[in-house]
Amino acid sequence: MCKDCGCSITTNHHQHGHTHVDEFGREYTHVHDHEHDEDAHPHEGGHHHHHHDDEHSHTHQAAHETLHHNPQLNDTKTIAVIKKILDKNDQEAHYNREHFNEHGVLAINLMSSPGSGKTTLLEKMGSLAPFKFGVVEGDLETSRDADRLKAVGIPAVQIQTGSACHLDAFMVHKGLHDLPLAPLDVCFIENVGNLVCPASYDVGSHLNIVLVSIPEGEDKIAKYPVMFRAADLILITKTDLLPYFQYDIEREKAEARKIKPNVDILEVNINDEASIKRVIEWIEFKRKMRA
Repeated sequence: MCKDCGCSITTNHHQHGHTHVDEFGREYTHVHDHEHDEDAHPHEGGHHHHHHDDEHSHTHQAAHETLHHNPQLNDTKTIAVIKKILDKNDQEAHYNREHFNEHGVLAINLMSSPGSGKTTLLEKMGSLAPFKFGVVEGDLETSRDADRLKAVGIPAVQIQTGSACHLDAFMVHKGLHDLPLAPLDVCFIENVGNLVCPASYDVGSHLNIVLVSIPEGEDKIAKYPVMFRAADLILITKTDLLPYFQYDIEREKAEARKIKPNVDILEVNINDEASIKRVIEWIEFKRKMRA
């Protein structure tokens, strides 16, 4: 369900794909619908503690604000359905976050347009980071990004969303069954490439990092304020291409801080190891702050 574009507002069922490997190493993926039992959320042989705290979901609030300003979705029946789905998603996100907390893992939601460099950044970080990390990958189809990460020794699981333009908390929960957290310090949730819908769905992360690349143009931050308002860190990527594009990077930083005054911003050139290390240092600082 996506309350911003109106896709899949039909049911409270969730569609999940499962991949199986036969004795010859061939992968088979199938998709089925089911409802989740809200009282049973086992992971790695354990269980969540299903108590609720008073932590306010800023993502949920942003979703409702956007909903009420969208005339195409702003009718009583649609609002009731969307609110129910968002409430269920927030419950599941709470369980995911609790699961990360129990394992002492910092969870980070990576969001951006397609092609901004999320997977490449993670590939480069693999050999540089002082912390161990794994990745829950989200794409509509294929396991290419997860395969790329596993090829360089990074634990990764692929979630194929089918027609859904974002990950939700239920999909992430499913992915966590196949990603042991015990060896990890950080878990990245690489969301589906999209600057709209992922901002409205809490997946259970502690932090949000949003990437925007130079080739996307100067207007993306102003055009998609919900996404950048959700960011704890904005990465302006592919800065090595600045000589070839009309892009006022300082103006874009100022635009971001109009939307969220306290947001951190870093420039990233994937060919410049120092810029990748600055991202790693930011994450390590946040990780140690939570320890």
